[in-house]
Amino acid sequence: MAKRHLKIAGDLGRVVFMEHDLRNTQSIEESVRHSDIVYNLIGRNYPTKNFSYEDVHVEGAERIAEAVAKYDVDRFVHVSSFNANKSSPSEFFRTKARGEEVVREVYPETTIVRPAPMFGFEDNLLHKLAGVTNLLTSNRMEERFWPVHVIDVAQALEAMLNDDSTAAETYELYGPKNYSMAEIADLVDKEIIKHRRHLNLPKSILKPVANILNKTLYWPTMAPDEVEREFIDQKIDPRAKTFGDLGIEPGEISNFTFHYLQAYRSAAFYDLPPQTEREKREEKKYLHVIDDQ
Repeated sequence: MAKRHLKIAGDLGRVVFMEHDLRNTQSIEESVRHSDIVYNLIGRNYPTKNFSYEDVHVEGAERIAEAVAKYDVDRFVHVSSFNANKSSPSEFFRTKARGEEVVREVYPETTIVRPAPMFGFEDNLLHKLAGVTNLLTSNRMEERFWPVHVIDVAQALEAMLNDDSTAAETYELYGPKNYSMAEIADLVDKEIIKHRRHLNLPKSILKPVANILNKTLYWPTMAPDEVEREFIDQKIDPRAKTFGDLGIEPGEISNFTFHYLQAYRSAAFYDLPPQTEREKREEKKYLHVIDDQ
């Protein structure tokens, strides 16, 4: 029942869930052995007592790639992360980079995909900023990146399914406009017609606090590495291919905030139009006179 909501539309037998354990090679092989293409979407945003970043991003990815190679699966698409770099101060980004190396060593024709921070339903960007629990930050929300619509990323992954020329290529998938986290938070506040407060703490204080919270509470809070990532701007690999090589034009985040965030409004403002429409209405209330003299 826990995975029932993930089942997409399909005729009987077309969509089948298979249990697997990332440490159990046999279960992974059973999951991929009859496949034409395998997408590795497994990742971990924060470590737990059961799985570290290394366990998931490197060792787990290696086992999947080995299973794909063993059963001679035609295609393997490995979804990594933006800023994957072995010399990054972030363990998350370092292990993502090592994971890319490992899967390419095992299966040289692996397609590597590096999506930027994604937004959409149940995302970890817009909904996180709109919620009341997103209080603590460490870099005054100055981290900069190109947010990308999850639907565009999904469309790109689908395009790779039908295009064998994408094999052995690396793709950086990012949105059309660069934002700071503070600028996106401002978009969110305007859309939900509320002001979410953020408390800025020094990294030397917030990282130990995040470490305690992450180990003490059983629900996701904040990991020390997430604090470290707040100080790292997104960098684009100029050698990598992009949406343009797949014939896809990515959407801009400000065009979707109303669609995803309307539920956060209070009842008094729920039916108001999107912020862009409201701004246009406000603009019509005033007569602008330009003095050319």
